[in-house]
Amino acid sequence: MRWMAAVLCAIMLVGCASSPTRPPVGKTNRVVSRPDAPQINPHEGAREIVMYALGLIDVGYQFGGKNPESGLDCSGMVAFIFKNALGLVLPHNAAEIARTTRPIERKQLAAGDLVFFNTRNKPFSHVGIYIGDDKFVHAPSTNGRIRIDSMKANYFAQRYEAARSVF
Repeated sequence: MRWMAAVLCAIMLVGCASSPTRPPVGKTNRVVSRPDAPQINPHEGAREIVMYALGLIDVGYQFGGKNPESGLDCSGMVAFIFKNALGLVLPHNAAEIARTTRPIERKQLAAGDLVFFNTRNKPFSHVGIYIGDDKFVHAPSTNGRIRIDSMKANYFAQRYEAARSVF
């Protein structure tokens, strides 16, 4: 019975699609915009991102998931939202998303920005979308659902790593 509990704990700790073992540093890639993507100002874009994220609340988690019908993992959720809300193509990997976006200070966080956490003893292993008031939307773990959590919650406060923006 103990081994089963240990296996379940290990499964629940698996966050997003696999990530590189080193943190994003140095040269950054660029976020790719679809050719048919409309030009959106940052304020409107942030609002679209947050509204899209809130619309996915309670969608099931699926490791490697890329769409709401089959479930989403954290990086799949972020990539799906940015592609569908703004026409921006992001990688399906939390560390790669961090590498392709612009670093910002935590005090600069605005709705629609990205927040990164070290949840698997690997840098940039979890990502969510900041919605304001120290809250973010994310796809937490196996058997979980997309939800809103507080960055002040002990678990996330201890694992917070960085903030990034596409705007």
